[in-house]
Amino acid sequence: MQNQLFIGGRFTNAAAGGTIDVLNPHDGGLITAIAAADAADVDLAVQAAQRAFPAWSRMAAADRGRLLLKLADLIDANAEELAQLETLDTGHPIRDTRGLDVPRTAACFRYFGGMADKLLGSVVPVEAGFLNYVRRAPIGVVGQIVPWNFPLMFTSWKLGPALAAGNTVVLKPSELTPLSTLRIAELIAAAGFPDGVVNVVPGYGHTAGQRLAEHPEVGKIAFTGSTATGRRIVEASKGNLKRVQLELGGKGANIVFEDADLDAAINGAAWAIFHNQGQACIAGSRLMLHDKIADAFLERFTALAASIRLGDPRLPDTEMGPLTSAQHRDKVLSYTQIARDQGARVLTGGHAPGGELSTGYYVAPTIVEAKPGDRVAQEEVFGPFVTVLRFGDDEEALSIANATDYGLGSGLWTRDLARAHKMAGAIQAGMCWVNCYKRVNPGSPFGGVGQSGYGREMGFEAMHDYTEARSVWVNVDATVPAHFKR
Repeated sequence: MQNQLFIGGRFTNAAAGGTIDVLNPHDGGLITAIAAADAADVDLAVQAAQRAFPAWSRMAAADRGRLLLKLADLIDANAEELAQLETLDTGHPIRDTRGLDVPRTAACFRYFGGMADKLLGSVVPVEAGFLNYVRRAPIGVVGQIVPWNFPLMFTSWKLGPALAAGNTVVLKPSELTPLSTLRIAELIAAAGFPDGVVNVVPGYGHTAGQRLAEHPEVGKIAFTGSTATGRRIVEASKGNLKRVQLELGGKGANIVFEDADLDAAINGAAWAIFHNQGQACIAGSRLMLHDKIADAFLERFTALAASIRLGDPRLPDTEMGPLTSAQHRDKVLSYTQIARDQGARVLTGGHAPGGELSTGYYVAPTIVEAKPGDRVAQEEVFGPFVTVLRFGDDEEALSIANATDYGLGSGLWTRDLARAHKMAGAIQAGMCWVNCYKRVNPGSPFGGVGQSGYGREMGFEAMHDYTEARSVWVNVDATVPAHFKR
C-alpha cells in the first residue's frame, strides 16, 4: 500500500516529514499514515511538471493516447486490488467498487486514450487571399483537486482529458481517501509515462490545496468539492488569472409525475439518493412527488429504504456502507434535528445504527417530508438523506425544481415524452435524466450551472477546457496590397 508523495516519477516523503492518518470508515481503525504535502512539496511537484511539459506536449498525440490505453489495461489487470482498496478507504460497498468505480475508471482513461489524436482544429472562412486556421494547444501545468467521495473515478475524470490534450498535472487527492489515487500513480509509472507528467501530492486543503490554487506557474485549476471551497479556489487563483474549472455542490430535483412507472421510479429514486450513502453531488436529494401518487409512492419507498442492508462494505451482500468520516456522519445526522425544528416529518431513519455498526460512521437511510423553503430542501446534506416535496401540476414542479441556488443533476419520471422534453429544457441544471438517474459516460459532458460551478468534465467539452484556441493567419496571395508600400 503506497503512502508517499509521487513527484517527478518517484515516491518520496514530504519535505517537512509530516504525515496524515487514514482511517477505516467501517470501524474507525487506522489503515495507514500517508505523507502530508505542504506548500514546499507542491512547489517541487510544479517544477517537475514544468520540466516534463515541453517533451510531453510535443509528443505525438497518438503516443500519449497509447500510454493512456496502457494505463486502462493495467487498471483492468489490477481491478480486484483497486476495488478492495477503494472499499477499505471510502466505505463504498465492494459490489459498487467492483461493478462501477473500477470499470468506470478504466473506461474513462480508455476513452481519452482514443480521444488524444482526435482533437481537431478548424479552418475559418475569411477574406480572399488569407488562410486562417485555429489549433488547440495545451495550457501547460494544471492543478487538480480530487474529492473524497469517488476518489478513484474522479482521478480518471481529471487526468484523462488533461493528459490527452498534452498538459502535465499536479493532482491533490483528499487527505481522507488518498489510497486509490496513489495506487494509480504506481500504475502510471508502470505504464511508462515520462517522469513529472503526473505528480500526486495528498495533503490538507488549507496548505497543499491553497498553494496549488494560488501557484503562479499553474495555468489552470480544476476542483471538485463543496461550493464554499470553490469560492476560496476562485479567490486564490486570481494572482495569475489562471483558468478555473469548478464542479461543486448540488441539490438534485428528482421529479415523479402521476403517469410514471412507479416500480421503476421507486427503485430509481432509491438509487439516486442511497448509492454511495448519498455522498454524491448529483444525488437526487429532493424527491418531488405528484399529489396523486405521493402516498402510494411513499408507502413503498419508505419500506424499501428501511430494508436496505447496511454493513461492512467488504461483504458482497452489503448494499450501503458507512459515510467516509466521523465528522461528516455527524453533520448529516444534525440535519434530522434541523428538519424537525422546521416542522418536517421524519418518515424513516435519521439516526446512526447501533450494535456492531456503532463504531463505524454509519447513518440509516433517512426520508424526511418538508416544505420547499426548509433548510433540508435547500442545503446540500450529502448523505443518505432525501427530502420529499409534493406538487400539483407541471408548473409547480418546475417552480420548486428551480428554487435552489444549485443546478447540477435532475431527474424526471414520466411516460409523456412531450412533457419530458419540455421539462428537461426548462430545468436549470447541467444534466437531466429521464426515467433513469445518475447515468454517466466519458463521452457525455458532466457539470452544472449556478452555485454548482462551471466548466465540464468528460467529452470534447473537457478537451476544450484543457486547451487554448490559437488562431493563425497566413497571407497566401502575393497580390494582396500593402497599406504603406513605398
